[in-house]
Amino acid sequence: MTTLQNATAFPAFYDPAKVGQLYLPQMGVAAAAGQASTLAPASQDARRVMLLLVDPQIDFIFMDGSLSVPGAIDDTRRTIEWIYRHAGEITNISTSLDSHTTYQIFYPTWWGNDKGEHPAPYTQITAEDVRKGTWKPLVDPAWSVKYVEELDKGGKYTLMIWPYHTMIGTPGNALVPTLSEAIIYHSAARHAQPTWLIKGSIPQTENYSILEPEVKVAKHPLGGLNTAFLDTLGKYDLVYVAGQAKSHCVLSTMRSIMQYFATQPQVISKLRFLMDCTSSVVHPEVDFDALANAELKQMAQKGMQLVTSQDAIA
Repeated sequence: MTTLQNATAFPAFYDPAKVGQLYLPQMGVAAAAGQASTLAPASQDARRVMLLLVDPQIDFIFMDGSLSVPGAIDDTRRTIEWIYRHAGEITNISTSLDSHTTYQIFYPTWWGNDKGEHPAPYTQITAEDVRKGTWKPLVDPAWSVKYVEELDKGGKYTLMIWPYHTMIGTPGNALVPTLSEAIIYHSAARHAQPTWLIKGSIPQTENYSILEPEVKVAKHPLGGLNTAFLDTLGKYDLVYVAGQAKSHCVLSTMRSIMQYFATQPQVISKLRFLMDCTSSVVHPEVDFDALANAELKQMAQKGMQLVTSQDAIA
């Protein structure tokens, strides 16, 4: 039996070269290796540490994923190895899964024009576009008009038409296999159930933050702020955040956390952002990474800490 806490050795089944490969995770092997470790149960942790992983899914991370983020494979490798090195210190791993269906407001199926055409991926649709009839909602017209107007008023991202991604039932929706193995290993080694957060399944709204939709949907059970999870997060001694993409879903999640705990600086001081375990969407005209880094620095001025996977947990 081996102890990985504060060690550099990784489980024998882990192959860093496989991080960008699609295969069936060795679930039994990972669980057996975890059970064979000498790590104490997470319930005994004097210092409780959460790792919050935002959308670490194949479509965002693999090079041939439908919304691949440049650098995400290396980010994921560093995240996995951080988990193995600190398995004895991580109390809980909470992971979100972006999960979509065919008809959603940010997909081509939702919109059309007078020529019978649908918007191409990466088309932006503004309230003005809808008022002029450049693009017309084919689904739930009244809500759709209200939605783009709310985005304009709220200072949020302009509605973007995205390629089909992380569709429920497809490989792109799945976790990266090597990361799945790391989570299973940690769960078995620490006798700790992982936490799963499903987001993005409301057709009428985008859901960049894993904790709330862009526009609230009052009658939907997932249509508001996930205060239950936020309250749980706030009880941990340290919370580390990683995932994809830094410029969009990870940053939006951080906004939700920072806003919820705006009057609780003692909670904000527990937040640790793993800068080398996340990357930004690359756009030919917009420097999303610079924008994200500028906002993260503002958060750091309020007490959140920017760290790397090589820093000690503290």
